[in-house]
Amino acid sequence: MRIGIFGGASNDGTIDAMVAEARRAEADGFASYWAPQIFGHDALTALAVIGREVPRIELGTSVVPTYPRHPMMMAQQALTVNAAAGGRLCLGIGLSHQIVVESMWGMSFDKPVRHMREYLEVMMPLLEGKPVSHAGEAFNVNGGVNVPGGTRPNVVIAALGEQMLKVTAALADGTLTWCTGPQTLANHTIPTLKAAADKAGRDSTRVIAALPVCVTNDREAALQRAAQVFVVYGQLPSYRAMLDKEGAAGPADIAIIGSASEVADRIMALAEIGVTDFAAVEFGATPDEVAETRAMVKSLLK
Repeated sequence: MRIGIFGGASNDGTIDAMVAEARRAEADGFASYWAPQIFGHDALTALAVIGREVPRIELGTSVVPTYPRHPMMMAQQALTVNAAAGGRLCLGIGLSHQIVVESMWGMSFDKPVRHMREYLEVMMPLLEGKPVSHAGEAFNVNGGVNVPGGTRPNVVIAALGEQMLKVTAALADGTLTWCTGPQTLANHTIPTLKAAADKAGRDSTRVIAALPVCVTNDREAALQRAAQVFVVYGQLPSYRAMLDKEGAAGPADIAIIGSASEVADRIMALAEIGVTDFAAVEFGATPDEVAETRAMVKSLLK
């Protein structure tokens, strides 16, 4: 299982801070650095800069929403970023959420699975340098892109429900999950993705699991902090459904919290159920917790 680190500077830090995070993650030996796309920096633009400054680590978006970006434009931008990064981009994309798409962007969230299927039907050939002629319900596209030096990135989808996992297996390279606990990964996410990939005759079973992590001597305080920091995710329907499958009251219940050995055991247990990549979202509150959490995650590197 490959181990990566989520960056925290994309929303409240500078581009220089993001570069520093990625540089440290690379120096520490991590396999990947993930840039969230929320309401701060544009993740793909930032990774293009980071890709020129930090030469070896995989650089991933987690995740770029599809609705505001036409699939041809997404392909063009991803190929450009991958050219800047020397072929190290993992393009993570997702629907976002109905409240964001409709209430903030003023767009329709109608038939999201159809949207993602057609989005990938347009984008994936473009990433492979092929022209597209697509006449669908969501997109009508005729054209191609030409990005010298741009190669097809790995593409993963923020797929949680059964139908989205099936679309992912048929058209992309795997999934990137958040707020999805180990039982749900083992009993729902991984078997659904694998069965659909086998049916499609594809190897599209990369499973990147992102979860909050904190090494601490004060478990109760860390649980309370997790409940506060990640509270919004328990209120969004797609994540709420995954928490319900897990039998979790909220995001704090799936956070990986405890001593260094306890946290290490819980992370490595994910490999046994078929998780291919773990992305640590570190949330230590004190300098000691921050340092001990990073040291523990770093100790898992092979």
